[in-house]
Amino acid sequence: MRTIKFALLLISLTVISCKYSGTTETTKTEDFKINYEKFTLKNGLEVILHEDHSDPIVAVATLMHVGSNREKPGKTGFAHFFEHMSFNDSENVPVGANRKMIPEWGGSRNGGTSNDYTVYYEVVPKDAFEKIMWIDSDRFGYMINTVTEAALEREKQVVKNEKRQRVDNAAYGYTDEIIRKNLYPEGHPYSWTVIGALPDLQAATIDDVKAFYQQYYGAKNASLVIAGDIDVAETKKLVEQWFGEIPSGPEVEEQNFEPVVLNETKSLYFEDNFAKLPEIRLVYPTVKNYHEDTYALDILGQLLSGSKKSPLYNVIVQEQKLAPNVGTYQNSSELAGEFVFRVRANAGTDLDQVKSAIDDGLKRFETNGVNSADLKRIKAQLETDLYQGVSTVLNKAFQLVQDNEFNGDPSFITKRAKLTNAVTEADIMRVYNTYLKGKHAVMTSVVPKGQLDLAVAESKEATVWIEEVKQDVANEEVSQGEEAVYEKTPSKFDRSEPDFGKLPVFKAPAIWKGELKNGMALYGIENNEVPLVQFDITIPGGQLLDPKGKEGVSNLFSDLMMQGTKTKTAADLEEAIGLLGANINMYSANEDFHITGSCLTKNLDETIKLVKEIILEPRWDASEFSRLKQALETSLKGSEANPNAIASNVFDQLMYGKDNRFGINSSGTLQSTKDITMEDLKAYYHNLSPKDATFHIAGAINKTQTIAALSPLKAWKGDTINVPTLAVQSTDAAGTLYFVDVPDAKQSVLYIGKLALSGKDENANNLDFANEILGGGSSGRLFQTLRIGKGYTYGAYSGITNREAVSPFAIRTSVRANATLKSLEIIKNMVKDYKESFTDTEVELTKNKILKGNTRAYESLGAQLGILRRISKYNKDDNFLDTDQDELLSMNLENYQAIIDQYLNESEMVYLVVGDKATQFEEVKKLGKPVVQLDIYGNKI
Repeated sequence: MRTIKFALLLISLTVISCKYSGTTETTKTEDFKINYEKFTLKNGLEVILHEDHSDPIVAVATLMHVGSNREKPGKTGFAHFFEHMSFNDSENVPVGANRKMIPEWGGSRNGGTSNDYTVYYEVVPKDAFEKIMWIDSDRFGYMINTVTEAALEREKQVVKNEKRQRVDNAAYGYTDEIIRKNLYPEGHPYSWTVIGALPDLQAATIDDVKAFYQQYYGAKNASLVIAGDIDVAETKKLVEQWFGEIPSGPEVEEQNFEPVVLNETKSLYFEDNFAKLPEIRLVYPTVKNYHEDTYALDILGQLLSGSKKSPLYNVIVQEQKLAPNVGTYQNSSELAGEFVFRVRANAGTDLDQVKSAIDDGLKRFETNGVNSADLKRIKAQLETDLYQGVSTVLNKAFQLVQDNEFNGDPSFITKRAKLTNAVTEADIMRVYNTYLKGKHAVMTSVVPKGQLDLAVAESKEATVWIEEVKQDVANEEVSQGEEAVYEKTPSKFDRSEPDFGKLPVFKAPAIWKGELKNGMALYGIENNEVPLVQFDITIPGGQLLDPKGKEGVSNLFSDLMMQGTKTKTAADLEEAIGLLGANINMYSANEDFHITGSCLTKNLDETIKLVKEIILEPRWDASEFSRLKQALETSLKGSEANPNAIASNVFDQLMYGKDNRFGINSSGTLQSTKDITMEDLKAYYHNLSPKDATFHIAGAINKTQTIAALSPLKAWKGDTINVPTLAVQSTDAAGTLYFVDVPDAKQSVLYIGKLALSGKDENANNLDFANEILGGGSSGRLFQTLRIGKGYTYGAYSGITNREAVSPFAIRTSVRANATLKSLEIIKNMVKDYKESFTDTEVELTKNKILKGNTRAYESLGAQLGILRRISKYNKDDNFLDTDQDELLSMNLENYQAIIDQYLNESEMVYLVVGDKATQFEEVKKLGKPVVQLDIYGNKI
């Protein structure tokens, strides 16, 4: 569950539909739409159905028209808290089923709360469709009688942990609270954050929960969308049966607030315990969602900072070198809107300079106006975004449900597309003059502790409520508690669990192969659902080819290669890509180098020409190299404030050792990158050879068309590159607990694990299978115990990273500080007892979960690219998905216990805690393991 802020899922030009014929011919945007049928039940629930038979899955989204904007001062955060409560129990569904059973059916589920609404959603294999109707309708209409005091208190702890993880323990986490408190007048429903204040949450009672439900969870205050492999006539009957008896609920009055007007600019500063870099934000009040000016404001945000030719980027990043990037964007909600400027500056930068640079950039925009080529580029990109929004049934469900509930028109996307395309240069200048030029804003300076001199001059100190986490946990211990005693709500239908439908058959996609004369292998999957393609060129080597002592070269090289060609500056290249509505990127992974891209199928030829130019004609721009090195330094410095980043880096070091490439941050370190030169990057360039490279492509294109489009790459030549094989040996860290101090941390980040196996190992699949019950999502024991049972964390998971080298199995979670020892004890005992507690029941559960999960696992083009990558990297057969399933079906209890015994031996595991030493260091010694303190770089103290 999460607090969310959908501007609308695809920003500006959104989802359009599914009438694509599979050809590569140009089709007008107006010809595309999402086909749907809408009807209203007698209780007022509006229902939208969309058929999509491309995959045997169904998505369900229920949107309740209630967010944090319906709360009152003193009861903030309640909409989000109620979302959590809704996932507990209901009258006709077994305790814990909502969170546990759906993943076991091969589905996924979640929810989210914004200022304006709460949404619940699931995606399941087709055979579990009626079961979702059962669970979803029971959560909606039959949960309130099951609420207990124990459930209330347990969920309070979960939400507290969510806030600690996302706000209290995160750099810049309090900024949103500061802005809202000062942008909106006292009592305005946007003057507090969605997650609210913890004292308000702690004070919540069962009576509060019931009153909230009765007021806002009526059928008239919701929209339901069902999208996917359904039969409309049959689905109508099921909706009537399962949702028709839910009470209508009282009328919920519309909210109307006058637009916010600031009489002065409010400048505030805050010293952040976790920040390492100074950050400035300016927020201007603008217009609410669906207002005619939102479309021009969306484009204005991209024009001001979204490209290398944009005025703010030019002044702040390129000329004055104050920050690695700058962001500007419009954010519209139901009642109001905001236009945001955000710059996280380089270490030690005075934010007065940044503010002055923002002003200079805006003056340049006023002088030069809107560049017509930029406007054309943005609209081309939006055309691609339009189709990307229909690649999954869940995205379509989201869009339909939001536009129906907030605009009364599920198909508003068609109108939105036209309104966006109609935006003119004059419209953009008009909204700039109306909402930004000469207007007042809320300005925040968030600076590292002890660096107040970096804040904007004459700022006033911002006030936020900061929790004090005490070691005394008696009042925070929670449990499942007794089930509620109540009289079941009568129903004319049998509301017991329905049977599964016909088992959907997972069909692995057809794969074609080929090879170019330069030695590059070709792998493809044709998918004609939308007129898009995604591609990836994988070149062996990646970070393994970094020079010793200069780790980070490949990462920096991948960035520099995208900064222009011999005939194009960085800005020219960005514009050329944008005018095609395409994306082209490069990145270096542990063992491979990747060139990736996506575009409309009709633009693949031109996109590949640009790829060829990027590969064969690098620019080697010295000024861009200097900028990227500064940006990398800023990023690495910023990560020193992130407890999760610290934990990840130190854990890798404990697994592999300081001298092993896999034990070093993939981007390098401040030490290893400081002496990297342009010559180092030019030397690395020779590793870009097509000889052992593989081109993967998925989308609306066949083998013949792909080979024709790749014609420009025939000019790319090269020899086989010798990629070193790193020896991986276990370190002497096994059985030891390591502790890294992050003073005043509200949570402790825990990593527990050991080196396990290679992705090429014959047991790789089996270890994945064996982990499902332990840490495979919300139904895993870690999540069920640490979050659902104890309320210690927001989430807990385990797994192994796939790579050719031996990789670690790891358990990861962040727990509230004063539950650190208890959480470690639970994890320790759970792993120790895992083999003996794994029975034939778990064997069957694992099979069912994975087999059914496969029906939705490969729906998107990105997932299909993943299939191709696994085939080429690990030399798998084309039908490996089928053989993997056969392997799963053949595993018995003895096989599972043998895998657990071999790879999940608790005594061989390393324990890492990143948290507050003052309160937790002595506590963790009670676990009974040797304890070693490290600094944030992994050095022993």
